[in-house]
Amino acid sequence: MEYTVQRLGKLAGISTRTLRYYDEIGILKPARINSSGYRIYGQEEVDQLQQILFYRELGLQLDGIKAIMTSPSFNRTKALQEHHAQLLDKRRQLDLLITNVENTIASAEGRKTMSDQEKFEGFKQKLIDDNEKKYGKEIREKYGDETVNQSNDKLKNMTQAQHDEVTRLAEELYETLAEAFKQGDPAGELAQKAADLHKRWLTYYWNDYSKEAHAGLAQMYVDDERFTAHYDEKQPGTAKFLRDAILIYTGTNPASL
Repeated sequence: MEYTVQRLGKLAGISTRTLRYYDEIGILKPARINSSGYRIYGQEEVDQLQQILFYRELGLQLDGIKAIMTSPSFNRTKALQEHHAQLLDKRRQLDLLITNVENTIASAEGRKTMSDQEKFEGFKQKLIDDNEKKYGKEIREKYGDETVNQSNDKLKNMTQAQHDEVTRLAEELYETLAEAFKQGDPAGELAQKAADLHKRWLTYYWNDYSKEAHAGLAQMYVDDERFTAHYDEKQPGTAKFLRDAILIYTGTNPASL
């Protein structure tokens, strides 16, 4: 089965302009151009478009999709399996939010009483799921399943007052860290205040705090490029600066990490 731009656009529910743009950027080229100058798409291109739309639905940008799909190691079956798992996660999150909304409606109508914890269950679960996707493997390897599971449970049981306080601490941490970085001294008063704020922030997620674990996490901020990118977003070098400040704060020898 072959399709023109218009027929494929109608089939997939996207505009012909989008298909032409995909051709221009090289993410989806037509199988051929016919004698009349029309783009013609075959079965392979239909499958590729489906894959692109899966990735778009999951929030990936076009440059990232192109990099994935043009990689020599790209495996369509494996990609579909990953899509399936991600969509199940998304459905689970939507189910939580739907239940939350239904319970909130029942509470507003006087048919149910909701605790403050119940009001934020869906949102907290999304945060946990997002963290698991981004950092779960590395964190579990470093600290173990039991520690990570306990941390997730602590987050789920957080009250609104605790959530407000940990959010305030995070904002103060970033502001203090930015000012300390300008001074350039990880042993300075502001840098050590940032390290203390980081510790106080951590205690809302960790059941047990130790200087060694704190220092180990700080080292991960430098070793893992995803953590580094987060802290270096506004000012490159911030992750390393925070690591150095925390090592001084905890009195930890870098050689022991």
